[in-house]
Amino acid sequence: MFSKILIANRGEIACRVIRTARRMGIRTVAVYSEADSRALHVRLADEAVAIGSAAPRESYLSMERILEACRKTGAEAVHPGYGFLSENAAFCRLLEAAGIVFIGPKANAIEAMGDKIASKRLAAATGVNIIPGAAGAVEDAAHAGRIAGEIGYPVMIKASAGGGGKGLRVAWNESEAREGFASCVSEALTAFGDGRVFVEKFIEEPRHIEIQVLADAYGRAVSLWERECSIQRRHQKVLEEAPSPFLDEATRHAMGRQAVALALAAGYQSAGTVEFVVGKDRGFYFLEMNTRLQVEHPVTEMITGLDLVEWMIRIAAGEPLALAQSDIRREGWAMECRINAEDPFRGFLPSAGRLRRYLPPAEEPGRVRVDTGVAEGGEIPVHYDSMLAKLIVHEPTRARAIARMRASLNEFYVRGVSSNIAFQAALMQHPRFVSGDFNTGFIAQEYPHGFHSSDVIHESPAFLAAVAAVARRRYIARAVRISDQTRGMARKVDSDWVVLIGPERYAVHLDSIAGGYRVVSANERFELLTDWRFGSPLMRGTCNGQAFCVQLERIGLRFHLAHNGTEADAIVMTVRAAELLGRMKPKPKPDLSRFLLAPMPGLLTHIAVQAGQQVKTGERLAVIEAMKMENVLKAEQDATVVALLAEAGTSLTVDQPILEFK
Repeated sequence: MFSKILIANRGEIACRVIRTARRMGIRTVAVYSEADSRALHVRLADEAVAIGSAAPRESYLSMERILEACRKTGAEAVHPGYGFLSENAAFCRLLEAAGIVFIGPKANAIEAMGDKIASKRLAAATGVNIIPGAAGAVEDAAHAGRIAGEIGYPVMIKASAGGGGKGLRVAWNESEAREGFASCVSEALTAFGDGRVFVEKFIEEPRHIEIQVLADAYGRAVSLWERECSIQRRHQKVLEEAPSPFLDEATRHAMGRQAVALALAAGYQSAGTVEFVVGKDRGFYFLEMNTRLQVEHPVTEMITGLDLVEWMIRIAAGEPLALAQSDIRREGWAMECRINAEDPFRGFLPSAGRLRRYLPPAEEPGRVRVDTGVAEGGEIPVHYDSMLAKLIVHEPTRARAIARMRASLNEFYVRGVSSNIAFQAALMQHPRFVSGDFNTGFIAQEYPHGFHSSDVIHESPAFLAAVAAVARRRYIARAVRISDQTRGMARKVDSDWVVLIGPERYAVHLDSIAGGYRVVSANERFELLTDWRFGSPLMRGTCNGQAFCVQLERIGLRFHLAHNGTEADAIVMTVRAAELLGRMKPKPKPDLSRFLLAPMPGLLTHIAVQAGQQVKTGERLAVIEAMKMENVLKAEQDATVVALLAEAGTSLTVDQPILEFK
């Protein structure tokens, strides 16, 4: 067994590998860029080596710098995590030539499975179901049209070296097939340097279901059951679960057998994932094999009780796979939500900055797990992906797993950067998700115009008003006690309040009872029992006997509340104050329409206009780069640029003015 390994990655996956290595008695080496010098994975590792600037190509993608870190520290093996160099065959060979073990598959297997056309040919030769389509790369647009006509529309045109939704088009007729071919080739050349594309049958109402496999160097391989990964936004997974609510036992076992057969045919050694697309008739077809650890691997660990990172390390160290297929259990239901630094209410724009508060739910072995790479007070840089953490739950049934996830999301408190927690909470209570009636088009179908606060209507707004009133009552009661003690005066604490939430007004009456309050709000009655203390960001307790947790932040005279995906600002006033407020004219909001404001923090990489220039609706104005995404800002109406208020190279904050118009 290795005595020291280096983790060629960052963030939550680096922390996750460190955790297993430490349990195995293996020392760890972290590598870090300038932007990550104070990151959590650097603090957790036994040793840490600086490898370059914030740009990934100068640090986490630099094979030579990582190799030099191995030499410097004496690391015997490298775990690549996922992303960066995890599926780079050249990196694998470079390490092997230096006598360092790559904790993953061999270079030949990475190459065989990394090319979609080559992997599809191997799958077909192995007896794995493949989607009807062209046997090789398409020659030109006319060839694409002929193949599509033979297969039958709709068809999918895909880049051979593609991934992340790039180089992919769906065509419903010959014209779209020809246009799609040209677009895919161009996009694939730009993104991957490989313009080969192929055409295959488009599966209607598709579900993305993948099989986890483990294989060793001695010809043994097992399936660790499936993961359902169909909830995706723009081809990026949002949440995953195991098992799938869609598969029957016969299909599940058939998919597992084919995945194992493919791994053996490829000479695979390590943990890997065989991805399938499954149609509404439960017909399943091979998509690709990911030759690395997947982001969503914890749900498999939860239902099987296995540590996949441990097995990757053991297999890389030459140990045989001491597991038979009959040993692989499948107990209960697990779900994972990816908690990202992005604002779902602003088109999922990435969010960067300092984590002012970061309080993940308490972990419970076997029930609640949080894999994270950040800590309170840390900086979320703009240079890398937006993932803050993965929240994983495990319960005996799917219904209970959903309930546990909803409760855990309520407890996940993030301030300083935006997060997608509200969106995840909305998904958890959506009727189609709860029933299991969804496919990869679910988010696009249900949120065609983006995600808005109106998509999360609280089941009881009066409950939120009651919570805000209780918090305000506690603050006033404390102020009265202090006043009584210092001035010798007796003041009355009101029992009747008015709570303003948006345009709605709620008359609230509170009576003190043992351990809390009896509250009447909008003709609803609540018995709120809580030991909430001033300043705590979470109000926990029971409401009418049911446990609850509401995120509660006092900002001046208002309370910001978050519960079950709903976020609301509440102002609690005395009855008289509310009456007087109703007589006041609302203050007009400042007119910011003449400014182009930064919708997110990031680097202003390009300004496409000049002062005095006339611009038309839809014309390109500026480009902001944040978290590996290029965001193009365009004119919303015809206008004239008066002044440039920022220059290329500026690090922008949210709502910082970039241009002024007239």
